[in-house]
Amino acid sequence: MKEIIIKVEGMVCNGCENRVQNALKTIKGVENVVANHTNGTVTVVSSNEVEENTLKEKIEDIGFEVKED
Repeated sequence: MKEIIIKVEGMVCNGCENRVQNALKTIKGVENVVANHTNGTVTVVSSNEVEENTLKEKIEDIGFEVKED
């Protein structure tokens, strides 16, 4: 298992958090997702075969912007 933290721009409410969480939970290997619109992060706990880029693409597919450090 691994934990990935992704910075996301555009989440402004609990509904946004739910959209991101529900979308990421559809990816095989994702165990848990916690989105936080207040600090603009999404924390994903997944199996080791889940690629970070897959998560980022899914977030962008539903209309949010992934911020790179």
